[in-house]
Amino acid sequence: MKRLFDITFSLIALLIFAMPMLIIALLLTIKERHSILFRQDRTGINKQPFQILKFQTMVDEIPTKTGRLLRKTGLDELPQFLNVLKGDMSIVGPRALTKFDIERLCWNDDFHSIRWRVKPGITGFAQIYGGQHRKTSWFWDRRYIKNNNVFIDFGVVGISFLMNIFGKIRVRQIVFRRKNLK
Repeated sequence: MKRLFDITFSLIALLIFAMPMLIIALLLTIKERHSILFRQDRTGINKQPFQILKFQTMVDEIPTKTGRLLRKTGLDELPQFLNVLKGDMSIVGPRALTKFDIERLCWNDDFHSIRWRVKPGITGFAQIYGGQHRKTSWFWDRRYIKNNNVFIDFGVVGISFLMNIFGKIRVRQIVFRRKNLK
């Protein structure tokens, strides 16, 4: 059921965002004059490596003008729907990490092995609830892994969409009914 959700949602998203993706590709080619896609090795289900796709937002480790806008709105991640169609990722799941991130977070042990039983996602609990700290991210990743289903995925996608439109802080303040959230 999850794979069907992933394929269906990815196809719909690629159809809806086809024109914006074309415009972004043209901007990156003509205005920024660099490659369109950024590829990076990430760790997927069962610790299998894959290459994640994003729009190129930086040159020499410095965000470009267009890149800053793409990153702020999350539009740089649109090519990841191709990763989902390929089967490397899911729409919802833990963030896809690099080997460096796994080592840095010390998540390469048996205690954290549950994380590698599911596909990484474009969005997930840690992204919407603000998991910037390793313990917070681990809490939200583990919670999703133990409780995921298609209905939860629909909710996560809906909240993520609202965050792209209205901003993460504003949506978190509404969802959690607190003003002092980041």
